[in-house]
Amino acid sequence: MTVQEDKIIARRANKIIYREGDTVVKLFDAAYSKASVLNEALNQARVEETDLNIPKIHEVFKTAEGEWAIRSDYIEGKTLQQLMDENPDKRDEYLKQLVELQMLIHTKRAPLLTKLKDKMHRKISDSKFEATVRFELHTRLEGMPKHKKVCHGDFNASNVIITPDGTPFIIDWAHATQGNASADVARTYLYLMLNGQEQLAKDYLKLFCKMSDTAIQYVQNWMPIVAASQSVKENNPEDFELLSRWVNVVDYV
Repeated sequence: MTVQEDKIIARRANKIIYREGDTVVKLFDAAYSKASVLNEALNQARVEETDLNIPKIHEVFKTAEGEWAIRSDYIEGKTLQQLMDENPDKRDEYLKQLVELQMLIHTKRAPLLTKLKDKMHRKISDSKFEATVRFELHTRLEGMPKHKKVCHGDFNASNVIITPDGTPFIIDWAHATQGNASADVARTYLYLMLNGQEQLAKDYLKLFCKMSDTAIQYVQNWMPIVAASQSVKENNPEDFELLSRWVNVVDYV
């Protein structure tokens, strides 16, 4: 399906996001798994049942060209990342807002979401690490405390839209699970590190742990597990190498 350039909001690997009236369409390419599209829509629908501000899904459909798509609310505003870039003097204020929103997510429950531990066990099994490393990761994961908190799975400033009246909306729930919040925090930390935002990553982790009264060491215990899980979909050799180091390293901050 051809989309007019002036309607496109963003391009991602295997997908195009574009505006159509008061809705946004996420159009996946023909090679994208139908199961993955339906799972993403289902995740978002389940999170809709909480009282978090998120775009509501209107429909999942298939184009004439055979591509799957998800239509949801269009949220007018700027992402928190855009605001950070435009107002570097307010960086700490925006970082605090980011942490507050993530903490809010973790107060919610969505019992039908996939369990984070189950997903990570699958990812570790699918990883390229040798059997001895995979065994150690599975063992470590199994020993981590079991929680049932909503976890975004890809929480970062680009996935928060601030409307003109200041209301924050959280988008992109493709990787949502229920589980331990510190795994979600570890994922955000690794995202920032992989994007070359090392100082912001360190400041974010320290601020989250301070505001949530969480020991940094507790989040660090999740780093090898989350890094191994993340490595499965990582096609960039440099990023894979970086994640591989985290799988075998204990000191992160």
